[in-house]
Amino acid sequence: MPSPSPADLLPFTREALDRVRAREPLVQCLTNTVVTNFTANALLALGAAPAMVDIPVEAGAFARVASGVLVNLGTVHAEQRTAMTEAAHAARAAGTPWVLDPVAIGALPVRTALAHELLALRPAVVRGNASEIIALAGAGGGGRGVDSAQDVEAAADAARELARSSGAVVAVSGAVDLVTDGERTARVANGDALLTRVTGGGCALGAVMAAYASVDGDRFATTVAAVAAYTVAAEIAVPRSAGPGSFAVSFLDALAGLTGADLDRRAELS
Repeated sequence: MPSPSPADLLPFTREALDRVRAREPLVQCLTNTVVTNFTANALLALGAAPAMVDIPVEAGAFARVASGVLVNLGTVHAEQRTAMTEAAHAARAAGTPWVLDPVAIGALPVRTALAHELLALRPAVVRGNASEIIALAGAGGGGRGVDSAQDVEAAADAARELARSSGAVVAVSGAVDLVTDGERTARVANGDALLTRVTGGGCALGAVMAAYASVDGDRFATTVAAVAAYTVAAEIAVPRSAGPGSFAVSFLDALAGLTGADLDRRAELS
């Protein structure tokens, strides 16, 4: 299937924002303790409903009724690891789309093994920085903790191969985000470096992808739409900000006020 042009993707990006807000998807977040509050607030600002249900027994039951699920490996402890596996199994059985964010995998053995175990349970979307995606694809050893040691383009081939082998849409976050389903590839050249200076600036994007994955449509296109909405909101927030603290607040306001016209005017898709 040929890569879609920006003209093909942009109308869907507008429509997907409207669909998410109309449906108010319930997004289950099994995520790290550092970013829980910011992630919940980003979902609320978008128009989705967050649910931080991440303990065994409850996690699987909730994944069956959620609209989408995020599994983020940022601060995995033993009980949460059990809950994540349970939720992924349940989401797969129920047809609930779920997003895997393999935070800091590669050099760290517990989360790396867990990431590969979860990948076998067929996430709808895998989202990470370049080093994380390269490590998950088996093509490298990971980055410096949560920071990438590679740029996005260095991960392009690994991302496409990972998408083909896993069946997931793979999104690589960076200065220019890359999204691929193994055949089609799109780039989103929006956003701002201030996102990297706010705790949860990357992790919350995984939750937004889970919200978008719950709406009807091509999963590749919904992932591009999620990235575009998130990064355009970041650009809108920058002039209203004096630094990372005020940016975090302005970003939530910009996400809440984001319009189709904003996406038309600002989204840089290629």
